Amino acid sequence: MVTGATGVLGRRVVDGLLGAGRPVRAVSRRPRRGALPPAVEAAVGDVNEPSTLRTAFEGAGALVLVAVPDTAVEVVAYARAAGIEHIVVVSSAAVTAGHDTTYNLPVERAVRESGLDWSIVRPGEFATNALLIWGPSIRSGRRVVEPFPDQSGSPIHEQDIADVIVADLLDPGRRGRIDTIVGPDALTKRDQVARIAEAVGVEIALDEVTPERALAFYREQGGFAADNADWLYGFTSYDGVEGVTDEHREVDPGSDDAYLTLAEVLGRPGRSYAQWARDHAGDFTGAAR
Repeated sequence: MVTGATGVLGRRVVDGLLGAGRPVRAVSRRPRRGALPPAVEAAVGDVNEPSTLRTAFEGAGALVLVAVPDTAVEVVAYARAAGIEHIVVVSSAAVTAGHDTTYNLPVERAVRESGLDWSIVRPGEFATNALLIWGPSIRSGRRVVEPFPDQSGSPIHEQDIADVIVADLLDPGRRGRIDTIVGPDALTKRDQVARIAEAVGVEIALDEVTPERALAFYREQGGFAADNADWLYGFTSYDGVEGVTDEHREVDPGSDDAYLTLAEVLGRPGRSYAQWARDHAGDFTGAAR
């Protein structure tokens, strides 16, 4: 059972399970047959309204759960009542960093306290965030607006995240794991823009602006960028507290809180940011639309 099965991550999880010969059921408020492979069973249900999941969960053995903190306890209770034995939680590295205490963390707790088998995947920064934040201005004006061009991170390819989720579903030996996963490359925002420009084959200007100007720009742009701009540019904490800036928390490399690459989690290299940019070059030019 996969929640969010038609999203950028869920669809790749579905494809990975199908490739392994496993039956897949996708749950959605309004299942669209054309959005899923023919082999996938579509079920009506909404994690925001747990009572709608009673029938959808019947006969499923495992669940991929995307965070909805307000209903997590009820969703997990319905999963257990339906006979689901294993839940893979798609969480966030912000939990590892100590920044997320109100969104993904309550879902993790609900699952860990359920008595069911569990695995937790905490991805770091999705590489696709660049597409959601910078994509519109790259398509319209070949420019990126960024207040922190030398800020470094290790964005991760969404296919690598999906591969870890699928591995957790298929291998019983991976139950009880918490994996905080990051991409293989440590890159500044400036480096990331350069990789995208190389993949697209055009020059992309990087406009360094104040956080206030970036906030105004992305609020006007709308969508994902507007929804996350206050946190991204230091005006609120990850949990939405105004005037509070998240501080990085050091973690023990040998603990469950370690930041790991795909080489450490799956034994093979993660996909590079340059590869991600090439995979999405058409999205930055509009050719994939």
